[in-house]
This record gives sequence, C-alpha cells and structure tokens, in this order.
Amino acid sequence: MLRKTPLIIGETYHIYNRGAHKRNIYSSEEDYTRFMFLLFIANDPARLNMRDLLSKYRGRSFTEIFKEEKPKKSLVDVLAYSLMPNHFHLVLRQRTEQGITFFLRKVMTGYSMYFNIKYSHSGVLLQGRFKSSHINNEPYFRYIFSYVHLNPLSLIEPKWEKLGVKDRDAARDFMRNYKYSSYQDYAYARRPESRLLAEINIPEFLYRQNDLENLFQSLTEDSPL
Repeated sequence: MLRKTPLIIGETYHIYNRGAHKRNIYSSEEDYTRFMFLLFIANDPARLNMRDLLSKYRGRSFTEIFKEEKPKKSLVDVLAYSLMPNHFHLVLRQRTEQGITFFLRKVMTGYSMYFNIKYSHSGVLLQGRFKSSHINNEPYFRYIFSYVHLNPLSLIEPKWEKLGVKDRDAARDFMRNYKYSSYQDYAYARRPESRLLAEINIPEFLYRQNDLENLFQSLTEDSPL
C-alpha cells in the first residue's frame, strides 16, 4: 500500500509509532539507550551486525561507543527525537531513495530482536508500519520540533497540553534531566549521544534563537516553559 504522503529525498518528516496494543516498548534505561544507539549506528546503507559491534567493544557502554563509531554514509538526517515508554517520535530528513523506510526497518529489526530475547516476547512489537507527516514549512517545523521535545512532559503532567503546566519549575527540571530525547542537546549541553544528530543540517532558523528554550514555548500559549 502506497503512503498518502510519499517520502522524498531532501524533504523532512515527523515519524512516529507506538507499541502494539499500546504496550510499553521501553521498560529500562538499557532499552532506551539501546534504541538511541540503533538510531545512530543503523544510519548507514551497510548491513548492521550488532553482534560483531558489541564484541568489538565488549564491556564498554553505549555512551563510550558513541564517541568512537561513526556511520560512513547516512540514510537520513536525524534532526530530533523523543522516546516515550510506549511510543517514539523522530524528525528525519531523507537523504537517499527510500532512506527513511530502510533506516526504520534496520532500527526496528535490531530493536525487536533485542526486545524479544530480553523479555521472551513473541509477535509484533509495534502497531503496524510507522506513521509520517510531511514538514513543509517553517511554522510547522517549529511546532513539530516543540511538540516532539515537550512530549515527555505528559509523564509527570498527563493533561498539561489542555490544562497547562501546574509546576513550571518541576517541569523545567524534568525536561533538563530527561535523557531519552534530543532536548538536552539543543537546550543545554552537548552529550556523546548528540552525535546521532545531523547538526550540520539543522535548519538555520533554530540557531538564530538567543535561547533555544524559547522555541519550545511555541507549543502552547497557555503553558510556556
């Protein structure tokens, strides 16, 4: 079945999916870190062999491996991401023909194999194929960029989008310490994990901000951080 919105080289998309039957797909720090590492290492047309890679760096953390590995040729530009217990959001620009599809297939095949072994799981992990929306102008990019990065707030304030943020200081602290998105890399400090972002291809208007936190205020006028 063809997508309503075809994925085109040079265009940017909001990509998202959730666990089948809304089940959690990440239950531990190891799960989140594994998925983030796959976003980094699977972004290459070459075949992914996690067994050989982990054997090469036996005993070393993914954070350490981030510092040394680098895909030779990218399928996509990863511009933003956010991982939640039962779903994920990505902002990707396609670099090669069917790059996004191939990239997500490698990531999810690698992660599903890991998940199935670790949790003795069988059957599908995700709710069908990934969903996508075309980001075709700056206002929509700003909205999606904010939406993706603020998504984790629902873990501490489930109704914040409708009712606003009750404790702004707590929300800011939570976002500052949430490790499973690219929020920290944009708003505060570079981490080894920031290497999975295609920073050289980030839209110029993001760097015109005096404070990148101000960009995240655009999601709701009622409850800016």
